[in-house]
Amino acid sequence: MPLEKFNAAEVEARIYADWEASGCFAAGANARTDAATYCVMIPPPNVNGSLHVGHAFNNTLQDILTRWHRMRGFDTLWQPGQDHAGIALQLAVENKLGESGIKRTDLSRDEFLTHAWKYKEATADNIVGQLKRIGASCDWSRNAFTMSGAPGDTRTGHENSPNFHDAVIKVFVQMYSEGKIYRGKRLVNWDPRFETAISDLEVENIETPGHMWHFKYPLAGGATYEYIEKDEDGNETLRETRDYISIATTRPETMLGDGAVAVHPSDERYAPIVGKLCEIPVGPKEHRRLIPIITDEYPDKDFGSGAVKITGAHDFNDYQVAKRGNIPMYNLMDPRAHMRADGQAYEIEAGIAQQIANGEREFSESMIAAMNLVPDEYRGLDRFEARKKVVADITAEGLAVMETFTSTDEDGNEVEGTRPYVENKPIMQPFGDRSKVVIEPLLTDQWFVDTDKIVGPALDAVRNGDVKILPESGEKTYFHWLENIEPWCISRQLWWGHQIPVWYGPSVTHIENEDGTASDEWDTQNPVHFCAATHAEALELAVDYYMPTGARGFLVDEEAQSPEESISLKYQEDGQPVRLWRDPDVLDTWFSSGLWPIGTLGWPEDTDALKRYFPTSDLITGQDILFFWVARMMMMQLAVTDQVPFDTVYLHGLVRDAKGKKMSKSTGNVVDPLDLIDEFGADALRFTNAAMASLGGALKLDTQRIAGYRNFGTKLWNAASYGDMRGTFDVPHSDAVPETQHPLNAWIKGEVAKTREAVDAALAEYRFNDAASALYAFTWNTFCDWYLEFTKPIFDEGTEAEIAETKATYAWALDQCLILLHPIMPFITEELWNKKARPKKLIHADWPTYTTALVDADADAEVNWVIRLIESIRSARAQMHVPAGAYVPLVVKGFEDNARAAYARNEALVKRFARLESLNDVDDFPKGTVALAVAGGTFGLPLADVIDVGAEVARLEKTLGKLSKELGGLRGRLKNPKFAQSAPPEVVEETKANLALREEEEAKLNEALTRLKELG
Repeated sequence: MPLEKFNAAEVEARIYADWEASGCFAAGANARTDAATYCVMIPPPNVNGSLHVGHAFNNTLQDILTRWHRMRGFDTLWQPGQDHAGIALQLAVENKLGESGIKRTDLSRDEFLTHAWKYKEATADNIVGQLKRIGASCDWSRNAFTMSGAPGDTRTGHENSPNFHDAVIKVFVQMYSEGKIYRGKRLVNWDPRFETAISDLEVENIETPGHMWHFKYPLAGGATYEYIEKDEDGNETLRETRDYISIATTRPETMLGDGAVAVHPSDERYAPIVGKLCEIPVGPKEHRRLIPIITDEYPDKDFGSGAVKITGAHDFNDYQVAKRGNIPMYNLMDPRAHMRADGQAYEIEAGIAQQIANGEREFSESMIAAMNLVPDEYRGLDRFEARKKVVADITAEGLAVMETFTSTDEDGNEVEGTRPYVENKPIMQPFGDRSKVVIEPLLTDQWFVDTDKIVGPALDAVRNGDVKILPESGEKTYFHWLENIEPWCISRQLWWGHQIPVWYGPSVTHIENEDGTASDEWDTQNPVHFCAATHAEALELAVDYYMPTGARGFLVDEEAQSPEESISLKYQEDGQPVRLWRDPDVLDTWFSSGLWPIGTLGWPEDTDALKRYFPTSDLITGQDILFFWVARMMMMQLAVTDQVPFDTVYLHGLVRDAKGKKMSKSTGNVVDPLDLIDEFGADALRFTNAAMASLGGALKLDTQRIAGYRNFGTKLWNAASYGDMRGTFDVPHSDAVPETQHPLNAWIKGEVAKTREAVDAALAEYRFNDAASALYAFTWNTFCDWYLEFTKPIFDEGTEAEIAETKATYAWALDQCLILLHPIMPFITEELWNKKARPKKLIHADWPTYTTALVDADADAEVNWVIRLIESIRSARAQMHVPAGAYVPLVVKGFEDNARAAYARNEALVKRFARLESLNDVDDFPKGTVALAVAGGTFGLPLADVIDVGAEVARLEKTLGKLSKELGGLRGRLKNPKFAQSAPPEVVEETKANLALREEEEAKLNEALTRLKELG
């Protein structure tokens, strides 16, 4: 009786629950005595996130390697966990509060964090449950969280959930004390919606309609110069006297903060005015600033006017120029991206700035930071409103570059006019991936890791081979980024996260007065830092600072402590309190996730898990976070432990749709992996993921392909059902390779061994697609199509000994299919494995170690020859359109003895599966015989009396005619330059692939036509 139909939804839930309840995923489960360790760290998904196709792909590969090592007896740990998701979770909580009309700013920090922890607890299990749907065999008892142990956490403290918060704080304090972390003012990506710095990974650069305005910066004092343009041959094309220098900008509102205008050193057009001053064409005329014209390698003299304004506080390229040229960087905006409204009146600030530009006054960073160069009439405006006003004011003053244009008047006559020169052009606009607002480059005070001090060991680890990055192209990218690395901004202006363990207090300068007395100067504008793991430790540092001689005493003013854990010190001599305040910022999530390998294993405690599993083994992650996570883990682990965090990094690309197009909600091609699992089952999706995982290859997720692998699962299930009907399930379980006499059974043993070696070699080299391909070919073709079919005559007509041997061999070969397929398709294989009594579950079955020594050369040669003969006959029949039910003769010339003997032993098989009527020796082929390319003789099929050759020739020629027109269209499209330039890349690739398929079809049809014509 056949097995009941496989119900994926029922089986997957039941099997997974049984694995989990039985502790099958626990660290060390199924490990041999003194086994080597194998540890994989999951790239922690956002704690409030949902499974997407990238997660499904990434975690499938991790699970394949974990299951493969676990079955091989390794002491295995797949470490799970989630990231606290900084901005993402804070946004979700703010949106949730907004449903009740509550704003974050209506709450205290502690009140908001209470809501955040509740939200985290309510959503944390969602992503875990979804990972379980794809079969992820993580040790969930060790599920980690990047903020476990932080204030407000109620679910930490047990042995398998280390205090990650304490580890993060300890590393910050340690790196601060070593001079590897500092506070400074630098340009960062600023999100005005959240009022925080964000990382490059959280910025989406989107092409949007934009404008390029061209303005005149008048030369100081009415100075003029001869402006000359020349062509490539040096011929003069334009000469005019100018009293200005022209610049172009997409952000006119930032002109208010210009520090200079830069031209390339080799640009002869501007050589006469380099070193002179020009006037920013906006703001009150009587207080208008003059800035220098400088040279720098940054401007491209062939782009626009060749002159660029340098606004160091609002552009990343300008920032570098300003640093090189010691140009002041004036910040124009507040945290909401409104024009600043603080500071002194504009006329005072502009006067000071002019003294700086004239070289009459020295300036410091703090001095420049305090200055507000926004004219009074622009202060408080939104940046985009300010942009409109700046453009209007400059244009009204006649300082916009003008262009000539032609129009038609009421009488139909062409007339010339002038208008401001404004280019309408698409620009790449940076948006916050969460806030969806335009990101502003902003000069702010932030905390930074001095990457120059920790990057060296991370570079050396890859250069000397301690860590291997796959594909190799990833190493080049890794080196390029780290060799050009900038300081790493690790502070975020959020409430959800690890609060930076730094307290501030006023700096004190002890002054000896003329009368011999001493007094202190207190400066809150330039505070001193106290970096410590706890406020109690910070207090000790503060006491040491404020009473260095011990002569003056301070007491803790307990009543003055604020909810933010600020510290109050009371100066005993005059009772004046010295209040310390804690830095309100939190750490970038990449800082805490950069400690993921050691933090999840219990560091800084010397835990058994840390000793056993660190350094870890493989890291599988997307190539898009090579910089943001992989490189930072390398730097951080080496800085903290002097050890690499893993030995191999496997980088994969972005999972795209079937046409190679990036998935996005706007294009409507996003695929939910849970929907795919509901429709096709987890095993089919997992096999698809493995099959498309070629090193460095494109990842195209095609639902038709998933459906095909579901059919593959059905094929395996049917093969098991056939075995059950033939009594193979009654054969007692044995790990031993069966003894065989029959060539067919000896042959399948060798094929199993070849497959085992191919799979192991592929997985060892992270060629998941090759492992999947080998398993598919063996299971579908070798085992199900050939071996299964060839056993039928034996089961039907064989001797008792042949039947018993075939039962045992079939049972063993099916078991090997299940074992070898299990890492990729765990559910259906475990379900079939459990259909008969076993000593242990398939997830813990012993991975086979037999080799191709099992190959019986004679049996291998014989059975493979029989298969090739049958395939060749079938192919010729199909090409010639021989009726499927027709039995045809086979003729042979020069039949070799070994081939004749092989045919004699397998005559029934060949006749049955090739639908042969007979085999006859001939001296010459009769007319109308199709030759077959098979060794052992010259074989042919006499078909002149079986098919209508003329009708078949006409049919093929007609088909080839239609195909030729289609090929012409495809080739013409690809040769058209406009198509290659304007069509989306995925459309071009699809057209190329379609052409290749049609050309392959044409070749086969031409081969068949040639054969048919030979018959005539």
